[in-house]
Parts: sequence; structure tokens; C-alpha cells
Amino acid sequence: MVAEVYLASRKAFLPYAPVAHPDEEVRRWIAEQLIPGGDVWIAAIAGVIAGMMALARNGDTGWINQLYIHPNQVKRGIGRLLLRRAKREMGAPIRLYTFLQNAAARCFYEQHGFRAVVFSDGSGNEEKMADVLYEWDDGARAMVDPSR
Repeated sequence: MVAEVYLASRKAFLPYAPVAHPDEEVRRWIAEQLIPGGDVWIAAIAGVIAGMMALARNGDTGWINQLYIHPNQVKRGIGRLLLRRAKREMGAPIRLYTFLQNAAARCFYEQHGFRAVVFSDGSGNEEKMADVLYEWDDGARAMVDPSR
């Protein structure tokens, strides 16, 4: 179940992050809003959901709003495959937020071509924790001459 991957991952990898919503509320949000809203991708191994990713678009910019891997499934290439899917589906640029304190996620995204573009104090997120806005751009836009 998608919600169980989300919850297990948050508890295992973000124990320092305040819980903004009780588990049951998260399950309801995922079932009633996130999944029906579309563009939720899952990675499954032997029929069991191992990872999930939610994508969105705002104008010309793609967003990875959620990317979570079940704690028992990390270091198996699942996150890499989901990022590859996001890049293929949305093209550049793609943005995402992660907590400043989440060193593992920051390293992962940087290894896959994302760069930190804005650091904030977290006043804009529910947990009120410092975060980082990352962006991936394949460089194609940089090759366009704006004077033409």
C-alpha cells in the first residue's frame, strides 16, 4: 500500500521531523487526494510496493512532490529508477524540496544531477523545518539563444 511506504519511510529516515498529521489522516489523504489526483508512480517487487513518487506540473516546471522508498528496499536502485521515470515523463526543469537535515536525500539528488537553488528556514512547510529547493535541468534550455 502506498501510504504504508510513505509512513514507514518517514518514520525510519526522518525521525527528527515533527509529525504534521496522524497516520490515519495521512492514509486518508493519500487514498482520497494524492492518488486520485493522478501522476503517482509506484515501484513494486514481487507484487509488493517498494517505492512511490508523486509528480505534478506548474506551468513549464515539473515537480516531484513525494518520493519515498520503503526502508527494507533502499540501496536497490528503486529511487534511481523513479527519478529516471520523472525525468522521462516531465523533462526539464524538475524541482523538489527536501529537508536541509536530510543528508542522505540531498546526496542522492545531487548524485542524480539536481542542484540546490534555494535554502529556507522552513516557514513555508508544515513541519517548520529548514529545507532546500533542488532543481534538475538537462542543460537544453541553456543552449537556447534568448536573442533569437
